[in-house]
This record gives sequence, C-alpha cells and structure tokens, in this order.
Amino acid sequence: EKLFSCDVCNKNFSHKSSLKEHSRTHTKEKPFSCDVCHKEFSQKSHLNVHLLTHTNEKPFSCEVCGKGFTQKCSLNRHYQTHTNKKPFTCDVCSKNFSHKCNLNEHYRIHTNEKPYSCDICHKLFSHKSELKVHYRIHTNEKPYSCDVCSKNFSHKCNLNEHYRIHTNEKPYSCDICHKLFSHKSELKVHYRIHTNEKPYSCDLCRKDFSVKCNLNEHYRIHTNEKPYSCDICHKLFSHKSELKVHYRIHTNEKPYSCDLCRKDFSVKSSLNRHYQTHTNKKPFTCDVCSKNFSHKCNLNEHYRIHTNEKPYSCDICHKLFSHKSELKVHYRIHTNEKPYSCDLCRKDFSVKSNLNVHLRTHTDEKPFSCDVCGKFFFFVYVV
Repeated sequence: EKLFSCDVCNKNFSHKSSLKEHSRTHTKEKPFSCDVCHKEFSQKSHLNVHLLTHTNEKPFSCEVCGKGFTQKCSLNRHYQTHTNKKPFTCDVCSKNFSHKCNLNEHYRIHTNEKPYSCDICHKLFSHKSELKVHYRIHTNEKPYSCDVCSKNFSHKCNLNEHYRIHTNEKPYSCDICHKLFSHKSELKVHYRIHTNEKPYSCDLCRKDFSVKCNLNEHYRIHTNEKPYSCDICHKLFSHKSELKVHYRIHTNEKPYSCDLCRKDFSVKSSLNRHYQTHTNKKPFTCDVCSKNFSHKCNLNEHYRIHTNEKPYSCDICHKLFSHKSELKVHYRIHTNEKPYSCDLCRKDFSVKSNLNVHLRTHTDEKPFSCDVCGKFFFFVYVV
C-alpha cells in the first residue's frame, strides 16, 4: 500500500486527501469559512461541527439522560459520567479521571504547561477549550443568543447568568443576612460588607476599597479625569452615576417622591434630607451661634460662615466658594450652561431663582411692596 509522507514532519498517511488536510496544520491555511460569523477552519468537518453552534443542533443524544451533544466523541466521554468509572489517576495529587485526555489536561495544573497558543496575540493556554473561547475576543463571535431579547454572548455561562435578568432568579444567598443575588460574583462582593474586607488599595493615598471599580473611579480624584460627557451641554463628569443624575436637569426628571407632601426630587439623598423637615428633628447644633440643623453636612457648611473657609475652588478662574453648590452654579458662567428654561417664552437661565423671578413678568405678580407708599414691585431690590 502506497503511503503519503509529510515533507515537514515525516508523518505518513494512507490517503493523499489526508496528507493535504494535515499540511494545513503547518501552513495555517483555513479554506473553509462560516457564512454566519466568517470564522475560518482548516477542515470541512470542523466547519460542520462549528455550524451546529449557530443552529443549536445537537444530533448526538445520551440514551440514559437525554442530554444532547454536537459531536459523537463528546457523547462517548459523557457516558463515563453514568458508569462512574475513573480508571486514570494523577500520580501527583491522586485525583481520578474517566478519560486519559482529562488526566493529561489535569497534569498541566502541576506543570503549568501551556501548549496552546493564539496565533493572533500569542497568548498561551493550558487547554484547547480555553483557546477556543479566547479566539472569540478576536472574531467577536457570540454563538449563544438569548431567546427573550436576542442579546448575544460569547460564553454559555454568561448567557445563563443573563437569563436571570428576565426570570429575576436569585440562586445565591448570603448565609449571614440572607440577601439574595443573581450572580455568584455579586454575593462575593456583598460578603465584604460583613467582613469589612477591602482588598483594593489606592497607591497614592492608601484609601482602601471593597470593589475594584470603586478604586478605578477613586483614581479620577487624583488624575482629575472626567471620561463621561453630557451630549446636551458637554459638561464632563468623573463618574457615570454623576452624569446620570446630571441628565435630570435637562429632562426635569424627579423620580424620588416624598410620600408625605408629594414633593419630588432628582436625587434620593435629597429626598432623605427632606424627610427631616417633616419630623422637625434638628439634632446638630452650632457651638458658635447655637443654630440647629437636621443634618451634619448642613452644620459643617454653616460653620464656614464663622470661619470664612472656602474649600471649593474653580479650576478655571480659581475663585473660592464656601459651598459646593455655589461652585456648581458658578461653573455655568464658564460653560454658559443654562439648564432652566421658561416654558412661556423659552428664555434660559443658569439659576432657578432667576427663572422664578422672570416668571413674574408673565404673571404680573409683584410680591414686594413699599412700606411707605404701598407701591408693588417685581424685585425686592427695587423697593
């Protein structure tokens, strides 16, 4: 029988077509392309198996449990889970395996061997399956699709987690306070509330954080980076949450409502402070003038009247302010931002109080009167 030999590695084949397919492992030629996601393959059989990820077709079914598989070899390996036979043992840690290939892969944990290399970015992997999933970063292949909202995912586990948005399933429970979570990662972060663990530390000021994203946001205090921009007035923000709240100036959205007087607020913290006006509790007292305040922050701001402290500085003209709200309004001089608009004549104002005064020109309201002649005026300074 005639044998066909590879002139690169000298491997022999009984068929010329087999040699041709093998040669592609050396040339990296991939003549077979998926017409759905355009991923390329060296063998047509590999393309045929890949196409099943798009159709979700699983032609090989386990006759014991009914589980479906795209490849027969996967089904054959699966059968071992029913027999519970694990004849292959790791001589390092004594762990048992159903298949020799699984034992071989396991050895790489001990040897740190990474024989699979990405031919695009050259990152190394211990397992072929890891490389296969990694390729999707480069191809942007997302073979797993949500049948509710059609969102696509590169990993099956991400799709499974995503489904919980639709089902509101929360299978992970905190064993301390019993709060439920959709994702294991959320539970892991939540535990840090109880343990006070803060594993992420700022290398500039040593402040610690329980969540990495909070550390990343914190760095912007030092760098003054403001990556979030309002697409209406182009004001910049360090945090996405600040931009979200800022948008409410333009939309006049006030989603937080007081259930006692129905007054609406754009920020929840403002609503919480407002509740104190109903209880009339003012537990914070100024030790200079004895004025009482509902909130500690208001007392702290009030102290600046006595100390003349102005800790807030405009980074454009360097003017100083006692209160952050004053600085916020002042910035509008530089940005020409005028978020308050008259719905009668469309004139815009940078400060809400100016809008309120302007509205009197339409209503002819004159709330200020001269105590000598009784004449009424729009503005107090005219009196």
